[in-house]
Amino acid sequence: MSQDFYTVMPPKTSAKAGKGGKGDAKTVAKAPKKKEGGGGGKAKKKKWSKGKVRDKLNNMVLFDKATYEKLYKEVITYKLITPSVVSERLKVRASLAKQGLRELLAKGMIKCVVHHGGQLVYTRCTKADDTIVE
Repeated sequence: MSQDFYTVMPPKTSAKAGKGGKGDAKTVAKAPKKKEGGGGGKAKKKKWSKGKVRDKLNNMVLFDKATYEKLYKEVITYKLITPSVVSERLKVRASLAKQGLRELLAKGMIKCVVHHGGQLVYTRCTKADDTIVE
């Protein structure tokens, strides 16, 4: 064959030279690979988060005088009145807010929009509502 179609390669001289034969692999020590850019390697173990820490609510279980007055003055002016809204704004328990809303409803200061299961939605009474009802 003529050398027009291929060339003869010289023997390898790098550290990977002993890869092909068994005898050469023992004599040539492998150089340790350096990590560059973190492209490969063993993945780090996932660390579990502690979770979100919520602040403990310290809501009142009974109305004090100031909060009871707030119930009558402020709550009747809200457009949307639910036990959760009253509980959050007045810093009282939801069960206490429900009792307060029942009291306001009985006195005709608010009107019921939805009363379905555990969902109670009230709204304020306007002047126009009073004339239509009575």
